[in-house]
Amino acid sequence: MKLLIVGLGSMGKRRARLAKGIDAAIQIVGVDTAENRRAEAKQLALADEAYPSIAEAVATAHPDAALVCTAPLSHAAVIGELLDNGLPVFTELNLVRDGYAENMAKAAEKQLPLFLSSTMLYRRETQYIKQQVAAFGKPVHYIYHIGQYLPDWHPWENYKNFFVGNARTGGVREIFGIDLPWLLDAFGDVESVTVQKDTISNLGLPYPDCVTLLLRHKGGAQGVLAADVVSRKAVRSFECFGDGIHLFWEGNPKALYEFRDGDKQPVDTYASFEHDSRYSDNIVENAYVDELTNFFAVLKGEEQPRWSFEKDLKAIELMDKIENS
Repeated sequence: MKLLIVGLGSMGKRRARLAKGIDAAIQIVGVDTAENRRAEAKQLALADEAYPSIAEAVATAHPDAALVCTAPLSHAAVIGELLDNGLPVFTELNLVRDGYAENMAKAAEKQLPLFLSSTMLYRRETQYIKQQVAAFGKPVHYIYHIGQYLPDWHPWENYKNFFVGNARTGGVREIFGIDLPWLLDAFGDVESVTVQKDTISNLGLPYPDCVTLLLRHKGGAQGVLAADVVSRKAVRSFECFGDGIHLFWEGNPKALYEFRDGDKQPVDTYASFEHDSRYSDNIVENAYVDELTNFFAVLKGEEQPRWSFEKDLKAIELMDKIENS
């Protein structure tokens, strides 16, 4: 298979590396307007060919499918162009609804897969939490704090120079975009939300740097979700409890616990896991691999994606409601 990757920044390079790890026979065709990124991808053997435009890459290399790894606000146009060229599309988080109706209709008309990344749905810890809550079968509450100091997200570049510096695709919104899908999947749609916002840093952001939500899910679950871009230590701290269930998760595969036999007991969901040392320890490579594997199986008609544009619209509607509160 020949895979086109549009955007050769940190995520594009990660996807290329992992795709080749899944199947060494996969050929990577890169697209990036920046000449230095194209050169770096080829130098690192992450791209067999690299072009400055989709049109040139498609006309010359004839790829079989495409991954969109550019900044979120560019996704709608990029996805549309790829679909126009008859390519199945995998896209990273969109964070905004731009082009959703048009691209969903175009993909349906052309009968092309339109696959939306939601990596947390592929974390075995979140799937374990979902399974346990479903098996429990009674209302639960949860408390969830996710935070990381924004300048540490991409320490190799100024945070104002990539998409988290934009008010429409800011860091707090990206946290919600990453985590709301698995929360909606595990606890159900949200029927009401109470919002508290604040700015407590000197980061100079065009959006609040701390947002706390009280979420009431339709199935009876209730959650407190706090997201920030201020915490100097990257944190993902989750606790779920009910009358007969108590789960704890600190964001990495070695820190999932359940309370049983009078104490917190570890839950091992991974026999082994891969971690990129450039990122916080709650960034686990296995989930990215499982997600790409799902996409490749969708291309073969063997599986269905775990997330979709249709489902994502509910998350985006909730994010919009939070921002407008």
